[in-house]
Amino acid sequence: MRILYTALFYFGLPLIVLRLYWRGFKSAAYRERWLERLGVYHFAASLHKTIWIHAVSVGEVEAVVPVVRQLQIAFPEQRFLVTTTTPTGSVRALANFGESVVHVYLPYDLPDVLARFFTHFKPLIAIFVETEIWPNIFAACAQRNVPVYIINARLSEKSVRGYQKIKQFTSSTLQHVTLVAAQTEADAERFHALGVKYEKIKVLGNIKFDSPVVDSMILEAQALKSQLFAQRFVWLIASTHKGEEAYFINLFRTLQQIAPELLLVIAPRHPERFLEVRDDCLRAGLKVISRSQQSLAPFDNTPITADVFLLDTLGELKMFYATADLAFVAGSIQPIGGHNVLEPAAMAVPIMFGQHMHNFQAIAQGLLAVKGAVQCLTERDIVSEFTRLYKDEQARQAMVTQASTFVAQNRGAQHKVAELLGAAIMRNQH
Repeated sequence: MRILYTALFYFGLPLIVLRLYWRGFKSAAYRERWLERLGVYHFAASLHKTIWIHAVSVGEVEAVVPVVRQLQIAFPEQRFLVTTTTPTGSVRALANFGESVVHVYLPYDLPDVLARFFTHFKPLIAIFVETEIWPNIFAACAQRNVPVYIINARLSEKSVRGYQKIKQFTSSTLQHVTLVAAQTEADAERFHALGVKYEKIKVLGNIKFDSPVVDSMILEAQALKSQLFAQRFVWLIASTHKGEEAYFINLFRTLQQIAPELLLVIAPRHPERFLEVRDDCLRAGLKVISRSQQSLAPFDNTPITADVFLLDTLGELKMFYATADLAFVAGSIQPIGGHNVLEPAAMAVPIMFGQHMHNFQAIAQGLLAVKGAVQCLTERDIVSEFTRLYKDEQARQAMVTQASTFVAQNRGAQHKVAELLGAAIMRNQH
């Protein structure tokens, strides 16, 4: 089966590269450093073995930062390699780690590409964040005696159903995994259903609960709130996908009748769509200002009079949560599966989300159980809950308190995961 998979991958490779080139029209970053995906690098090969961490995109990078930093302190002599799949993930990796790690894009899952990658970086251990199953990468690790760890591992029921269709192939791939550090018992059971033995699974919790809140970030958010967003009720719509922005843009005039001082802050998930979203706002007759425009005049603290503030920068969403009076976590209006609701919880903002939260099911259910968030299944629900929370500041504060308590009670996974990986690194150094 892996032979067929590899043959199909080789056959489709020209189309994959062309797709990168095509996406480069909207976001030039997709055309940059594309040779790294083929295992071709412009710098010298590593003379020593590296600790390899793969984090697909922004969410996975942000989640693993505290773990990597703890490992860097424990193993100061080791070289660390961080790979990502997306350009936005690359930006966050470089912003968080700078020159303390080597960063490249994940190589394509093809034998010759992987041979170049492994020769160049000589991984001592391979650490994959959340849901990553790569047949040739895992096999290449096994051939080279590189242990594979999947940390903060999660699998939705939808993902399991998909993998079950090729269960034998998935099971043979997962046999190469040394250990799965699952977020929940439900995730552990799903990995077991795909063929991972119980002795290779540990339930250590979700490291996203341990994401730090930086004081300087809070201070900057407070300054923005008191200056640029003065006298505005800020509703942040976070991590939107195509179609979701239009949903909220269409609601704006209705909600403005309820909250005349409403400011809609929209943070699109993908940077190549920033201009598209701005144009959508303008076509709807809304006055819009973007973060990049505002940043050009940093000393102009005049309160914003626009209808929409477009967050068209990378790495600032967490800080902007702290400027909001209310947040709606998108990716949940459409059947995408939702996005990280722990960030707004940690930044003390009341949380709303839609019906499609299967990628964060356990966290969403946990927040709902303690009344730390509200779930809206219909447009009527959104209007109703927005109205209730806008009019009731005590209800908003109660949600924040409950969500903050929920986050605090679930901390600790970061230390457990770092200890587990530290022990594995020490074993493999000898």
